[in-house]
Amino acid sequence: MIMHKVTTLNQFIIERQAEIPGATGEFSRLLHHIGIAAKKVHREVNKAGSINVQGEDQQKLDVYADKTFMDELRASGECCGVATEENQDIVVFEEGLSKDGKYIICMDPLDGSSNIDVNVSVG
Repeated sequence: MIMHKVTTLNQFIIERQAEIPGATGEFSRLLHHIGIAAKKVHREVNKAGSINVQGEDQQKLDVYADKTFMDELRASGECCGVATEENQDIVVFEEGLSKDGKYIICMDPLDGSSNIDVNVSVG
């Protein structure tokens, strides 16, 4: 039996950060929050049941993914704004620690959600 070492996302981030002289941990903290959001969305995608012809479940999942990523990025304190497929304009975080964040994230929070019912990858 071959045993493979499993490395978690957080372990990987910490190990790579240690290789960068002068790293402050800001980017690592941002990646950590992105990972948390991805795990939350993954859980909901796996729970998605039947999807109707109008794609209502996909729309709900898209909204959920967008809100989840926004919440986590805001909580990181490292991100001051987000541009997503779900929002026509960039969302600027103007409160708390996030208003001084160094990063702006551009993303599609749940790309390919219409493929859930045919068991094709989404991300």
